[in-house]
Amino acid sequence: MGIVKISDTMHENIRSASNAFSRSINSQAEHWLRVGMLAEMHPQLSYTDICRLLLQIEQSGGEVGNALKSAGGDVASVISLKRTV
Repeated sequence: MGIVKISDTMHENIRSASNAFSRSINSQAEHWLRVGMLAEMHPQLSYTDICRLLLQIEQSGGEVGNALKSAGGDVASVISLKRTV
């Protein structure tokens, strides 16, 4: 665990979103970090696809590697798994 310095404006944005989505401030910040990281790594994915990927990751034990392994190593396969459900 570490300390991350962010602007006061970003902190207020996180606080507002955390209240709206019933998350702690830290959980909201971590969610945005995960979504942003996946968006940068996979720019072809929509926000909905990223949420599906996060769900698949959680269902496979919280590890990206496990989610990809269960889908044959392909992000698109992970996304399509959730579309059929």
